Amino acid sequence: MKAAVYRRPGPADEVLEVVKLERPEPGPGEVRVRMVTSGINPTDWKTRAGLTGRMPDGFQVPHHDGAGVVDAVGSGVTGLTAGQRVWLYLAAFGNRYGTAAEYAIVPAARVVPLPGHASDDLGACLGVPALTAAHCLGGDPDAVKGRTVLVAGGAGAVGHYAIELAKHAGARVVATVSSDDKRTLAERAGADLVVRYTDGDVAERIRDFAGPVDRVVEVAFGANLALDMAVLRPGGTIATYAAAGQLSLPVGEFMQANITLAFVLLYGLSAGQLSDAVRWTSAALAAGALSALPVLAYPLDRVAAAQERVAGQPVGKVVLRIAGN
Repeated sequence: MKAAVYRRPGPADEVLEVVKLERPEPGPGEVRVRMVTSGINPTDWKTRAGLTGRMPDGFQVPHHDGAGVVDAVGSGVTGLTAGQRVWLYLAAFGNRYGTAAEYAIVPAARVVPLPGHASDDLGACLGVPALTAAHCLGGDPDAVKGRTVLVAGGAGAVGHYAIELAKHAGARVVATVSSDDKRTLAERAGADLVVRYTDGDVAERIRDFAGPVDRVVEVAFGANLALDMAVLRPGGTIATYAAAGQLSLPVGEFMQANITLAFVLLYGLSAGQLSDAVRWTSAALAAGALSALPVLAYPLDRVAAAQERVAGQPVGKVVLRIAGN
């Protein structure tokens, strides 16, 4: 099979190459998927660049997310059959065969049926972003039903699905963005109010529209902490999935308001937590409540350029089109 691989961490154009590999066979509990589209997330290029400390086991086919068709199943696999359209998540986590190849071998738990009305692009856009969003929202629709949610970075991949999942669950959603183009994307996702965080009186506008916020899905915890605390109700929750560096917290304010602060990293979730996020995402997908971000497509042979595009933080979702390479 044709596959993108890297054998050591480093710059994309130095370590990524497209090679021919033996098509792997699924072992017990595994599924082989013929890939159609491979979705690329920031965690994919950061791992390849060596920023996460994970080294390849001989070689690594990158990318966690994707969509394709079940090609073969190993012993003990139930509920998945050859020819079935599916979406994948965390394919490359603890596994050398990610989705940037003509075939991927994935544990069956990370392979999810893709409804007939859902495109391959949409399937490849789910995975890490949608499951992160679902967990940040509490892991279950009832956690946000009838409540108010603030989504920071509402035009990003996690923010996009946080808006759509929360709205489908019956929440009122406020989103912050940095530009008018991103405002349009957040509005299309269903946000009830979209505010540019560069404008003045953001906290006042949010409070006037929605009152106190019950939960914040946060992309820039340090930069947005003052705004979050200004609009969050006592007993509310801030779930952040992209915090980095050193943070200084107003511990007294957190304690007085009984604020819950949750740091979310998909790799560290339990099997049960992942199952909850998959269940919620799948139900919303089946109901037609989820949509793809604007897609920026590359062929497999340009995997290095595609990863560099993701590192540049584009508006939209970068994917590899595998079929036809």
